[in-house]
Amino acid sequence: MNQTKKRWQLKHSMVLLRLFIGWHFLYEGVIKLYNPDWTSFGYLATAQGPFESFFLFMAKEPFIGWADTLNWMALMFVGITLILGFYEKIGALVGVLLLALYYFSHPAFPWLQQLNVEGSYWFINKNLIELAACLVLYQYPTGQFFGIKYLLNKKEQPKTETV
Repeated sequence: MNQTKKRWQLKHSMVLLRLFIGWHFLYEGVIKLYNPDWTSFGYLATAQGPFESFFLFMAKEPFIGWADTLNWMALMFVGITLILGFYEKIGALVGVLLLALYYFSHPAFPWLQQLNVEGSYWFINKNLIELAACLVLYQYPTGQFFGIKYLLNKKEQPKTETV
């Protein structure tokens, strides 16, 4: 009985984690899409660390337009897949890749001056924490418990007739 309760709690906690992370990604994507003044230029132009040259390259024309569009599209894709519980493993992987880009553009290395970031961190920041959470969601998908996948599976199950 205790094991069943723990499994139930884990499933519901994972669904909640999935929904919260999905909401965060979707919100960030929608805000960027509908803000005509938003651009990733400032973030990319202040990049630091071992991949600085790559991010500075992305901040130049014509790549900045692509970077902006792919950023909000990826954010919304991750958000929608995680909230709906459909293709959530792909969404979690895209989230991992996106968060890795965010982390490596402004790594939380103590020897770097923290520019254009919230707070000050030593190696681990919120992007890295959310990246780890997306890795967990990838390994433990919860769409079969709550989401579109659950609803589709429920409809596909044959109804048994009682005699």
